[in-house]
Amino acid sequence: MTAVAISEPGEPKVLKPEQRNVPKPGEGEILIKVRAAGINRPDVFQRKGLYPAPLGASDLPGLEAAGEVVALGEGVKRWQVGDRVTALTPGGGYAEYCLAHETNALPVPHGFSFTEAAAIPETFFTVWHNVFQRGGLKEGETLLVHGGSSGIGTTAIQVATALGSKVIATAGSAEKCAACASLGAVRTVNYRDEDFVEAVKEETGGHGADVILDMIGGDYIERNYTAAAMDGRIVQIAFLKGARAEVDFSQIMRKRLSHTGSTLRPRSVAFKGIIATELEAHVWPLLAARRIAPVMDMTFPLAEAWRAHERMEEGSHIGKIVLEVS
Repeated sequence: MTAVAISEPGEPKVLKPEQRNVPKPGEGEILIKVRAAGINRPDVFQRKGLYPAPLGASDLPGLEAAGEVVALGEGVKRWQVGDRVTALTPGGGYAEYCLAHETNALPVPHGFSFTEAAAIPETFFTVWHNVFQRGGLKEGETLLVHGGSSGIGTTAIQVATALGSKVIATAGSAEKCAACASLGAVRTVNYRDEDFVEAVKEETGGHGADVILDMIGGDYIERNYTAAAMDGRIVQIAFLKGARAEVDFSQIMRKRLSHTGSTLRPRSVAFKGIIATELEAHVWPLLAARRIAPVMDMTFPLAEAWRAHERMEEGSHIGKIVLEVS
């Protein structure tokens, strides 16, 4: 099969097509003939040598893929050859075939193309775990989403809005703010010319954000504490502005705040299977009804994965970037 590998740590053009043996499914695994694969920020970090694959995972980048099941490992019960699936993988999505555990795969939502379906797993699993499981967002509460126009951000806005929460989103341009508003954000903040702390206080009548989803870090950490409501929950999923900051932690005590965080890729197959089960129950009906859908930015052929990485690192994308695999 053709796969795109990281020839050495570096810039996007170190992503090069090469020939690999088609992997064989082990116990509980399915082999997917990949039709499309999503691009995610962890892929960029892996390419740069900053985010190695977990022990036992494929060294190929690619954390989500959609296609048809073409082979079953021992003990697989849910899937049959020919089923259309989209799956969260520990790696290996940038290829014509990849493996996934049967519990980490879900059916392609009714009416969705493979390209759209490949844009779902990584962001939806991440948002569900962090916003709803860790952050405990409830109907009627306010969610502040930083990076609202990213794949994670556009997913969080839609799911939270559909489930009855109010969303405030930050983004870096008028176009990106407009995209967030079109997805349901009741207030958008262009962080280049407006203070999100003041905007949150104004929008909530001084209450603050009940849950904050942050991928920025740096000086946003202390500002998140100021923007948070009493008993607010801040969930950290990345540190684009750095993992170190000077912070007045007394706000945690005064406001009874919780600051948590997580990374998804190293978690166990069983843990991800629990997220998949909850997504299928609570979110898949919204997808099937087209009440929500991944926001699609651009697609590139598999062999030009380096161009997809350039697009992501430019920072001008809105929503998901996807590789199409013939």
